[in-house]
Amino acid sequence: MKFKIDVSGKDREYLLSCFNDIFSTSSWSEGKYIKMFEEDFGSYIGAQMVATSSWAGAAMAVLEYIGVKDSVVLVPSNTFMATPLAAIKAGAKVEFVDCNRNDLCMSAEDLKAKIKKFKPKVVILVHIGGHIAFETHEIVKLCKKNGIILIEDCAHAHGAEFNGQKAGVFGLAGMYSFYATKTMATGEGGCVVSNDKDLIAYARKYINYGKFEYTVQGLNYRMNEFNAALGVWQTKKLPQIIEWKNEKAKLYDSRYKSHLCLPKGMRSGFYKYIVFEPIKNSTGKVYDQPCHRIMKKEYDLPNSDWVAKNHWCVPIVYKGDNSND
Repeated sequence: MKFKIDVSGKDREYLLSCFNDIFSTSSWSEGKYIKMFEEDFGSYIGAQMVATSSWAGAAMAVLEYIGVKDSVVLVPSNTFMATPLAAIKAGAKVEFVDCNRNDLCMSAEDLKAKIKKFKPKVVILVHIGGHIAFETHEIVKLCKKNGIILIEDCAHAHGAEFNGQKAGVFGLAGMYSFYATKTMATGEGGCVVSNDKDLIAYARKYINYGKFEYTVQGLNYRMNEFNAALGVWQTKKLPQIIEWKNEKAKLYDSRYKSHLCLPKGMRSGFYKYIVFEPIKNSTGKVYDQPCHRIMKKEYDLPNSDWVAKNHWCVPIVYKGDNSND
């Protein structure tokens, strides 16, 4: 994966000073930049944060904490295969929920039906394309009413807000990705965000082999200091990046007739700018094959199938202070 982003001027000077600091202290892991990143991004989200080596490490920590082995976990079909695979790896039985056509995210109506049919322990709500799922509040109510644990896949949702709340604080926990293509990138990396102190304490042990009591059966999902330094820098840059993307989106709104329209009170991070009309300069689709098809489930999810065929993405990649698609 090619990762092209402009790092020049004061940004380059800042990052090089961080890297020189890491070299001089010989603390390449479990050092001060991890703590800084966790404090800065956690404060931005409005939750506690544990930095991890990947989204997958964050997801495994949360799912193992909950204990999903032999339980049903409901996942939207319109997502990356990482979402169901993490639940399967944690020992769960995964079933899929259809999406809405207007936001590409989980349908509360179909979730209600799937709760009745499959009796899940956990629902994973995935925020697709940079915005928060439009029916998040309805899904929160459904999960509370039925005693179901809700967690959020926030891999696309950096900078997204719904009535002032950031992605990752609607359920028990959220899992972010900082992969090279994301709106906020450290090359590789992820994190858990949560306001559940016990979950955060568990996650810290889980990503570090369960040290030192080893009552938590974890492995190595630690982030290193170099990625964390990039995370500190990217957290500082995030408001600027989100502002640029939203201004770009306003220009696109007047150019494309059938674009995804946000509800009142929502601000997108615009990981993707989604339209429902074929375009020549598309960067492809968010996902072009629903997970329930990949996993050969014996039921139909018509909206997920429709979305896979009928959306396109306009370039909206921030490349630096002088970014211009």
